[in-house]
Amino acid sequence: SIFSIIFKHEKILILLRHGESQWNLDNRFTGWTDVNLTLNGEEEAIKAGKLIKERGLEIKKTFVSYLRRSVRTSELCLNYLKDDKVEVLRDWRLNERHYGNLQGLNKAETAKKYGEEQVKDWRRSYDIPPPPMDNNDERHPSKDPLYSDIDPKLLPNSESLKDTLKRVMPVIDKLIIPEIKNNSNLMIVAHGNSLRAIVKIFKGISDKDIINLNIPTGVPYVLEFDSKLKVVNDYYLGDYKDIQKKVKEVEKQGKPLN
Repeated sequence: SIFSIIFKHEKILILLRHGESQWNLDNRFTGWTDVNLTLNGEEEAIKAGKLIKERGLEIKKTFVSYLRRSVRTSELCLNYLKDDKVEVLRDWRLNERHYGNLQGLNKAETAKKYGEEQVKDWRRSYDIPPPPMDNNDERHPSKDPLYSDIDPKLLPNSESLKDTLKRVMPVIDKLIIPEIKNNSNLMIVAHGNSLRAIVKIFKGISDKDIINLNIPTGVPYVLEFDSKLKVVNDYYLGDYKDIQKKVKEVEKQGKPLN
């Protein structure tokens, strides 16, 4: 197709937020809590693979976080592509933003308690972290065997988007950019905030404007680069109206229920 001819001459990065998780469905702050995908989330991951295949995009490497909702989304998506040559690399620095003591709380109920603007700041602002989790809390990542190979000093107890960007930046600098320069088509399967940080880096979005960026679950987001690694085109794959509806749903999560 004409699409596949065009794409083969571009440097491509596909960003994919994991499919709907159980806590997405429950409208809870998830952060580093390791929850599973819902059945709908699994279907979203498979559909993402279908959309990528229909566009003729060939992926050389996929980067995923340590969290199972990201790993499972990657598995289902790549299974649909039926390409076992894709190398999958896991990196804890691609984890979701750590939501501190908010983890597990319902977003709408939290907005009712603290106010919609406060919750919007916690969810979407660039440099305001949520209330921190106590380092002795059994939910703290230092207590999780998943991170036993990571220096405990590096593990967060709360993060703003700015903190998340700082965590993600070495992955972009040392792993992603060299691969893109080498003309490898890549995919990153991660989370709403780690992906927002990546988009901010590549598109140069201001600290103020990043608050308005909402990334829906399970929809491939394609960045095309020129030879100088400037983003020359970016778009979601799929039906425009469906995607806009999903973006609006993400926006509404932090609003109190009437």
